[in-house]
Amino acid sequence: MSLVLALLLDAIFGEPRALWDRWAHPAVLMGRAVAWADERFNEGGNRRWKGVLALGLLVVAAMLLGWALAALPGSLAEVIVGAILLAQRSLADHVQAVARALRLSLPEGRRTVAMIVGRDTASMDEPAVARAAVESAAENFSDGVVAPAFWFAVAGLPGLLIYKLVNTADSMIGHRTPRYEQFGWAAARLDDGLNLIPARLSAALIWLTRPRAAWGPIIRDARLHRSPNAGWPEAAMARVLDVALSGPRSYHGTMQDLPWVHPQGRKAIGAAEVHASVRVLWQAWAILLLLALLLVAF
Repeated sequence: MSLVLALLLDAIFGEPRALWDRWAHPAVLMGRAVAWADERFNEGGNRRWKGVLALGLLVVAAMLLGWALAALPGSLAEVIVGAILLAQRSLADHVQAVARALRLSLPEGRRTVAMIVGRDTASMDEPAVARAAVESAAENFSDGVVAPAFWFAVAGLPGLLIYKLVNTADSMIGHRTPRYEQFGWAAARLDDGLNLIPARLSAALIWLTRPRAAWGPIIRDARLHRSPNAGWPEAAMARVLDVALSGPRSYHGTMQDLPWVHPQGRKAIGAAEVHASVRVLWQAWAILLLLALLLVAF
């Protein structure tokens, strides 16, 4: 029941700005812990094993904190922490903001989408801005909503905190750069493992909003993605909206010729398709809520 209440609480209140202007968000605290481990351990030789050790220490700390919070009387702590670490409302709001900005002007669309994606946005045309927003909606539905809910359901607060810690570590140090290729190896591999089931579940939830879309091509397109997991919700969103996603884009001034996901879909897209992706997010969330209620019932 804690998961159901957490999902509802997050959907209603999202991220109260007044609260997080006063206090550090738990995700920020996790980021500080990862930054400490990076500064403390990421030097000298044997960096891969140092990364394994650092991540292990952080995971144990997250697990112990989860156990301590879960041991508090009642389930209020579980519900509140769960709601804080789910991100459905904030995700929908951020993606919707891109659609509103695009309706104002292309520069506003670029500025707004830059807040939620890591690619270069300065030279994007309107379809590229829209694609970036839709892709972010799909991928973050998996990382920010379904995966936390899944691990909360499987392992309670310890599972939820461990997942969020590992996901934060992956976003900070799980990169193939000279500094992090070895030290961040454990974070990247563990994040891939923890997202294996949630990514495919996310794709199924998105697909169920428009089940007339063929499932077979979603599987095929998901395997074209550079990530073993992110391609699943992205491929499902592409088929549900009948739009082409991914494709060439620029990172740090370098153009990458990535394959299209659902290349037969519409490429000339804009604010309307971004709005549509937000509707799909809420419909998929409703199905997730129904699944959580069924878990409680049975």
